[in-house]
Amino acid sequence: MSANRAASATGLLVVVVAVVGAVLIGLAIPLTVVLAAVVVVGAFATLKMHNRRRDGGADSGAAGGLSTGVVLAHFALVATVTFGVIQVVPYGRDHSNPPVTAEPDWSSPRTRELMENACYGCHSNEVEWPWYSNIAPISWAITDHVDKGRGKVNYSEFGTSAEEADETIEEILDGSMPPGYFTSFGLHPEANLSDAEIDALVAGLRATPGLSEDDDDDDEGDEDDD
Repeated sequence: MSANRAASATGLLVVVVAVVGAVLIGLAIPLTVVLAAVVVVGAFATLKMHNRRRDGGADSGAAGGLSTGVVLAHFALVATVTFGVIQVVPYGRDHSNPPVTAEPDWSSPRTRELMENACYGCHSNEVEWPWYSNIAPISWAITDHVDKGRGKVNYSEFGTSAEEADETIEEILDGSMPPGYFTSFGLHPEANLSDAEIDALVAGLRATPGLSEDDDDDDEGDEDDD
């Protein structure tokens, strides 16, 4: 394979691997593409400078005449530098857990336990921040998940965002909560509820005030009566 082909193939591989990785950890695809583009463009730029120095200023293209090993080394170097630089970005470093101010009146301790296992990783003020939540870009993805999760419904501040709580049962039943990336690579095995645990959780939620699917219907009926 020629050096130019190796450079093009490596650039494409960087983008593909980055996008697949983003899907697995739940990182925003546009941000991932930007990071991959930085690596690819940076590698091509350093390859071009390498060639110009070697050829005394003549422009022989990005990777013309270089070995595949040199091409790969440039990509690895730029990727390593980019990885180091993004570690100084402050976003994703604030791993806060505000006080618990109000919780649903859980129908049973078991219901709360199952909710804690499956949902509290993003929808509570009792998030357990793992060591890798300090490493960008994983830290960006995790912080984004928690921020959005708490914004949608926070079971530690129940009542401030309870307008979304009625979707809890539906999302558990359709498999969207917890999301797939939360349990990828064997992470959070406690969130992989069995069918029996899902049935027990749903039954418990239906008996918990404010989380039952019928609560909204009751509220609408009361408004109609008024």
